[in-house]
Amino acid sequence: MSLTRRDVLAAMLGAPLAAEACKKKKRVPDGELAFRPEVLGHRVRDGAAVQIPGDKWERARVVIVGAGVAGLSAAWTLLDEGVEDFVIVELESEAGGTARSGKNATSGYPWGAHYITAPMQHNADLIGLLTRLGLVTGTTKDGEPTFREEHLCREPQERVFADGAWHDGLYLHAGESDHDRAQLVAFRKLIEDLAGARDERGRRAFSVPVASGFTSDAARALDGMTAAAWLDAQGITSPRVRWLVDYACRDDFGAKAEHTSAWAAVHYFASRTRAPGVDPQPVLTWPEGNGYLVRRLLERVRPKLRPSLAAADIVPWEREGARGVDVACLGPPPEARGLRAERVIFAAPQMVARVAIRPYREAPPPHIARIRYGAWMVANLTLRQRPKLEQFHGYASHMLAWDNVLYDSPSLGYVVATHQSGRDHGPTVLTYYYPLCDEDAGAARRKLYGAGREEWVDVALTDLSQAHPDIRDLVERADVVRWGHAMVRPDPGLFFGGALAKAAEPFRGIHFAASDLSGLGLFEEAFFHGRRAALEALGRT
Repeated sequence: MSLTRRDVLAAMLGAPLAAEACKKKKRVPDGELAFRPEVLGHRVRDGAAVQIPGDKWERARVVIVGAGVAGLSAAWTLLDEGVEDFVIVELESEAGGTARSGKNATSGYPWGAHYITAPMQHNADLIGLLTRLGLVTGTTKDGEPTFREEHLCREPQERVFADGAWHDGLYLHAGESDHDRAQLVAFRKLIEDLAGARDERGRRAFSVPVASGFTSDAARALDGMTAAAWLDAQGITSPRVRWLVDYACRDDFGAKAEHTSAWAAVHYFASRTRAPGVDPQPVLTWPEGNGYLVRRLLERVRPKLRPSLAAADIVPWEREGARGVDVACLGPPPEARGLRAERVIFAAPQMVARVAIRPYREAPPPHIARIRYGAWMVANLTLRQRPKLEQFHGYASHMLAWDNVLYDSPSLGYVVATHQSGRDHGPTVLTYYYPLCDEDAGAARRKLYGAGREEWVDVALTDLSQAHPDIRDLVERADVVRWGHAMVRPDPGLFFGGALAKAAEPFRGIHFAASDLSGLGLFEEAFFHGRRAALEALGRT
């Protein structure tokens, strides 16, 4: 069905804004639908036949399926353990998954994940990686790592646009009532208490990685309700505090508070809080977002990477006392190639395992249906000049913040690629994020793919015009990517209902590694599972 411009804008931004926008002439700058992870992926999903000629098979001790953060982490671990006989197959032309990045004459920029929270001392493996990459400078007297200043997000970090003006921070203080203020204090106290919980071994209740924490009956109770229901139970009624929690859910999970596990929502805040009265952990970021970390990881393992090869038919076998796993791969037609491995590290989401692993395809395990994924649109807007800043009030009002959020928008606003490089004037790239938070994840994906590049660029520019009326005249190029399965959605009951534990169990020589095994789509979780699965595949855990 053909939709009008008003239809699309109304569906994405609401009827009032659509009606106002349609009074004005639309200008959509040049650009492209940057890369399309769904093209080869949908061939796998649709069961494309894979026939591998005999001369197209080769052997490898280990095959890693997927070159996202989990796959690259697994590759690093194999090399650390002295194993070099492995290959990485990746359906995309470049590695990185949702941590991919791009670059043009103006700046590098993210296509998805764009920061990590500075790890605490208990996350020793990740700190070890960051140390090897030269990001860690030492430790504090209480053992916490310190980081190179240029990798810590510089000020101003966050702003929110509301009532016609920008305000520092994410919580909207301007115009708050005494009730709002008291509720914010109460909410922060709740988070500090939960962040401070420890078991007899000193483990945190809300930890990164999740596996380093402890589980309690209280945690299971939180996971059994939505974040919105938990706020109700705590008497948190302030619209501003509830907006903050809903924003957190949309930001990290691509879902609204009314559909998100309360445990996940609390984790968003509590896992970043080291101790009561201490500021949340700082953020590490780069112009290209987590693409910086992907690039650094690739420096060591690029020779092992086989891009544009999708693992379409993974078959565990056992005959005459021998065992192995065959991996038949699709490439750009007519390319097809087979890999015969002793072990496979499956570093792709479970929804891909459902169609790529033959026994799963023939008899889908129940746990896979329990794991759902959120859809996102990301647009990178290259500007010849910064928007006018008269509407900024507060700290450093002459410059854009790193993260800029629109209070009344279903989008997450944008991050500024050039912010971290200290370029506060002139051309820049704004990375605009729009999560499709429909309760029905399938409906969200249909909506995502139902709009093309021009429609999505129009959505982004119409939305941002509320805060930057001059933005359409400043954009020289607008590139879009559609992530149909951007990150795992932590629905109520996901964490402690058994599905994640079952998904992480090895299956006939296949070892699973992806952030969805934690229920949280974080770099830190992908890194953890990649390392865990590699050691498991080698029998060293």
